[in-house]
Amino acid sequence: MFDAKPRPHPDGPARSNRPPVMEIRDLNLWYGEKQALIDIDFDLHESEILAFIGPSGCGKSTALKCLNRMHDGTRDLHMTGRITMHGQDIQDPEVDPPIHRRKFSWVAQKPNPFPSSIWHNVAYGAQIHGLTRNRAELAAHVEDCLRRAHLWDEVKDILHTADGTSLSGGQQQRLCIARALSTKPEVLLMDEPTGSIDPIATAKIEDLMEALRPDHSIVVVTHSMMEARRIADRVAYFHLGRLLEIGDTEQVFTAARNPEARRFIAGKFG
Repeated sequence: MFDAKPRPHPDGPARSNRPPVMEIRDLNLWYGEKQALIDIDFDLHESEILAFIGPSGCGKSTALKCLNRMHDGTRDLHMTGRITMHGQDIQDPEVDPPIHRRKFSWVAQKPNPFPSSIWHNVAYGAQIHGLTRNRAELAAHVEDCLRRAHLWDEVKDILHTADGTSLSGGQQQRLCIARALSTKPEVLLMDEPTGSIDPIATAKIEDLMEALRPDHSIVVVTHSMMEARRIADRVAYFHLGRLLEIGDTEQVFTAARNPEARRFIAGKFG
């Protein structure tokens, strides 16, 4: 159950004339007696990459899961505060959780393709949600998703004969991104998407995030300060369950206001 109180705007002056895609205000979360998130405030804007940074166990992934209600049903979990998407409270009884989650896609740290063909990995989401009308539309949709994931040229000749798990780690992660795109999400949630792949594959995923930004809002958890600085429009620094700093990437990296954020970015802990 959420309750809310007025709080200052977390991002300072408006970034554009368009309202945010999501607004998070005074978000608190407990696992039993342990409080994992404390007074979290931030906005998510259209066509931006927002990076969550901070030490391990500081609340980044927990906050990420709040956006698509992934915590629903978690035992002994309690939340207060308010999260809205396009002005609607996502906890409103009129909001159907599966319909809400359909607006999001999730990319995990470790690639997790289905143990089935490359084609089926991408087609499955569109099929179960009825996003295409016939086989030809579905084939075109699969191709489009693989092209947007920068994978089509590498797999177009083995779509039906190769298992998704047979690809390299970097290819598997791009296949998982193609699968995420197949449901036509508005927001991509990425929990350390380059954390288990090599530097060359990481560069391809970063290029892919840049290419997807015009059509999606992206929230990415990363432990790489270099990656956050390369790809993010804004960064949010979490520490012991609190969001201590949020702002434009260069401003935070060069002149963070919070001393803990400055120390973390300088590599003095974490």
